Amino acid sequence: MDDDQHSADRRVSRRHLLLGGAAAGLGAAASVGIAAAVTHTGEPVAVADVDLNGRRTVPFYGVHQAGIETVPQAQVTYLALDLLDTVDAGALKRMMRILTGDAAQLTQGESALADSEPELALVPARLTVTFGFGPGLVARTAKPAPSWLRPLPAFTIDRLEDAWTGGDLLIQVAADDQLTVAHATRMLLKDTRSFASLRWTQSGFRRAPGSEKPGTTMRNLFGQVDGTVNLTPGSADFEKLVWGTSSPGWLAGGTGLVFRRIAMDLDKWDKLDRGGRESAVGRTLAVGAPLTGTKESDEPDFAATTAIGFPVIPEYSHMRRARSENPDERIFRRGYNYDDVPTHTAVSNSGLLFVSFQADVDAQFVPVQKRLDDLDLLNEWITPVGSAVFAVPPGCTSSGYIGDTLF
Repeated sequence: MDDDQHSADRRVSRRHLLLGGAAAGLGAAASVGIAAAVTHTGEPVAVADVDLNGRRTVPFYGVHQAGIETVPQAQVTYLALDLLDTVDAGALKRMMRILTGDAAQLTQGESALADSEPELALVPARLTVTFGFGPGLVARTAKPAPSWLRPLPAFTIDRLEDAWTGGDLLIQVAADDQLTVAHATRMLLKDTRSFASLRWTQSGFRRAPGSEKPGTTMRNLFGQVDGTVNLTPGSADFEKLVWGTSSPGWLAGGTGLVFRRIAMDLDKWDKLDRGGRESAVGRTLAVGAPLTGTKESDEPDFAATTAIGFPVIPEYSHMRRARSENPDERIFRRGYNYDDVPTHTAVSNSGLLFVSFQADVDAQFVPVQKRLDDLDLLNEWITPVGSAVFAVPPGCTSSGYIGDTLF
């Protein structure tokens, strides 16, 4: 073939690529819709609207607070605050009225009362704001606290740091958009300036919306499927084990929240081969199936043994230690990854913001954690460095406020 023919072929191929790409782009635009288009004169014309995730809202008012049963959003920020010494029950009531009003507005895509950047509130992106009360806050009222509202027992693996532990008031701000979370966080912190000081703030993330099929279990930064065999919102088990028959009465419709900041030594984890990683967890890394199964949902066979008589799922594996024969020792997990700036010679400074909801922390979370503390090989690579327990009050009506059952 001569050079002229080569040149012609290249011109034809390039022309087809350009035309084909343009056609594909037009087809894609037509299939999903675009917010606006222009005519040949440059004038805008209205076209089909877009179903933007940023426009989606989660109801704020209800029997329970949002942000618990809600399908987890991609981004979250947790704020723990310490009450000022001068704050009494009356001041707490004023603070929660202000916080509730602004949270209700922001979650519906409306600006807060004194919002200096109201345009930033127009994209709610499934924003939820959830409040939790620590033992110090409840102590300033005349109402009794649940028996489990106190620091967790000391576990041998804990290396707790004050920078990530405790707090009188917890605010969980979650949405599918980080700008939305940042703006809501700032507005809510402005509301608390006369009542409390910030103790700590921690931010986490999951996969972005649309990255995976809905219902896919999240993965932590070890690459593990994290959250398998979780309680199902709306089920009888969820009603019993999360909302329960809470005592004292002001907590009816609420729940208990355990927060744990768990540092993950990814540099050390890198040195472990795949078989060792799966043995430590008790599940395959590829799909999260038990080592005795093929699918994530398969029930593990703890009695199965290898050809030389060893358990297929080791006694020290995380899954085996977390599993209980008592069906009441179950919790609802809603964790997030964190990835902070590395320090010194480390490649990463990462981990898990473990958050669980349960009606009774002592009866549900503590027994599980004790088993993990006693014998969990995963403890070789993880270290809890932060811990806190909060009572999450029930939701409220539009004429009330979060915590009105307590105050």
